[in-house]
Amino acid sequence: MPATAPNLPRRFARALARTLFGLLWLALLALGALWAWGQPFMERPRTLWELSRMPPPATLPVPVQSVAPRQVADTFGAPRGADRRHEGVDIFAPRGTPVTSTTRGVVVAINDRGLGGRQVWVLGPAGERHYYAHLDDWAPGLAEGDVVEAGAALGTVGDSGNARATPPHLHYGVYGSDGALDPLPRMRAVR
Repeated sequence: MPATAPNLPRRFARALARTLFGLLWLALLALGALWAWGQPFMERPRTLWELSRMPPPATLPVPVQSVAPRQVADTFGAPRGADRRHEGVDIFAPRGTPVTSTTRGVVVAINDRGLGGRQVWVLGPAGERHYYAHLDDWAPGLAEGDVVEAGAALGTVGDSGNARATPPHLHYGVYGSDGALDPLPRMRAVR
């Protein structure tokens, strides 16, 4: 019998103890991660994860209060000058009419610049980006990174950006991985 045979049970016991300690450590880390995932400070990453796994919505409400889908003109793709096309729909309403999010999402940008003037971008289900432009003002307290539900206030109808010479309206656009999508068929699909 080899001289090391009596050391085998001791070595086995140490290896088993190390393995059990490692498994216990991993279990504690997993429990900590599970706990953290459910905490309020993880709402944004949790929502982004959930949204990435959702299909695009089949229907969308009109994002301007008191406007019915039949009142929205189909202007998607209409020429805008010599070098661009309309990548959304214009929803006309009195200045100051509330504008709400059409989907659950995360506010990824709040800007006052370019053609859209005062604008809000919301990242929604399936990675679609919802664009709300020509706002008169933003909803009080709205900030980039906010998680919003469908119907949450984003701002009010206005004429900012290149809409200064037009009646107040919301330009609403939806952008998927392949570019601009016409939101009007989904708004009219609401029953």
